[in-house]
Amino acid sequence: MIVKETFLKGCFVITPKVFADERGYFFESFNKNKFEQLTGTSVNFIQDNQSKSSRGVLRGLHFQKGEFAQAKLVRVIKGKVLDVCVDIRKKSPTYGKHFSIILDGVENKQLFVPRGFAHGFLVLEDNTIFSYKCDNIYNKESEGGIIYNDDSLSIDWGFPKEELILSEKDIKLPKFNKLK
Repeated sequence: MIVKETFLKGCFVITPKVFADERGYFFESFNKNKFEQLTGTSVNFIQDNQSKSSRGVLRGLHFQKGEFAQAKLVRVIKGKVLDVCVDIRKKSPTYGKHFSIILDGVENKQLFVPRGFAHGFLVLEDNTIFSYKCDNIYNKESEGGIIYNDDSLSIDWGFPKEELILSEKDIKLPKFNKLK
């Protein structure tokens, strides 16, 4: 696997080594020892989540606060997304900066999103299956979010606004400057 740190400290793009032949392909989607050796990050994933979405669905930007903060290893099994993470660590030199990447079921790249980041994704193909590992349990009282189109973040979703599909909850998320 190839691991490259983004300009956001602790946030990594991971490209697996894929073995393909006439039968199909095989790759190791996660190896704790290799991950920790290549990133210098110790992680203990305790939960896997998966969603299926239609083109235009935007989920996020979400995070968990306090003792329930979560690191995530995200990937696309089928389809394509624009994946976005925002550094919300107040003492970080990249506080308020974001990183985005196209993740798909062809290249099989993954993104490691550390604790202290908001995360979201825009689905670019119908029937996209998105999967992620978490290192902490979900806690409803600790959830937080940022509205996807906050001007101060300048995220280019590269998609017609009128075609976006958001949950009622995500439409009502606060602006970045309202984070506590």
